[in-house]
Amino acid sequence: MRNLPDALVLCGGAGTRLRSVTGETPKSLAAVAGRPFLELLLRQLGRHGYSRVVMAVGYQREMIRAHFGDEAMGMRVVYSEETVPLGTGGAVRNAAELFESGLVLVMNGDSYTDLDLSRFLEEHMARRAEISVAVVPADGRVDCGSVFANAGGELTGFAEKAEGSGAPYLNAGIYLLPKALVMEVPAGRQISLERELLPGWLREGRAVRVFVGQGACVDIGTPERFEAAQRALAGAEQQAAKR
Repeated sequence: MRNLPDALVLCGGAGTRLRSVTGETPKSLAAVAGRPFLELLLRQLGRHGYSRVVMAVGYQREMIRAHFGDEAMGMRVVYSEETVPLGTGGAVRNAAELFESGLVLVMNGDSYTDLDLSRFLEEHMARRAEISVAVVPADGRVDCGSVFANAGGELTGFAEKAEGSGAPYLNAGIYLLPKALVMEVPAGRQISLERELLPGWLREGRAVRVFVGQGACVDIGTPERFEAAQRALAGAEQQAAKR
């Protein structure tokens, strides 16, 4: 698909819970399946033809800059720096003025889902959605956000962590958002994309759609999940490239 939007990867967190494993290395550079975790995300973007990625960096941002530079995996890389923690929503707003496209693909930098990013964008455009949220079928986890949707694919509600018991989907942390809407968020404010902005946009009556992926959402937020990711993502890139 031509004229792909910019991608934004949120990789500014300090990864405090993972510090016993990673030390001073930023969470997004922690080695998973033999390579820095962020490389898995950038290679996924590259497979789907993305050519420009904005990295929202904070903690140990110079380490991330030194690793990737201005070009990586065939993509141009630019950096949005936050000097104080802004939360996921604040980080998206902080990066918004760097977007060169009217629509942006946003990805959490500490989770991986083997999602068909091309179909995600195609369905977003075909449905004329304002916002699209990638989800995966619920697997019994209660340590991540859950999502409710109707039979028509319209998102109807969010439930954070243990509150989401019974929800059919888990939030995969991948979104398509319009730049104009992001620019309406007050700049410099610490705010959560998942807990505040998305539920607020839903209450405003925005056209929010879900896209259901069939792979699991693998994250590295704790030492236990980091170890599980080593097994889950071993060979993931090779398997994805075959499809």
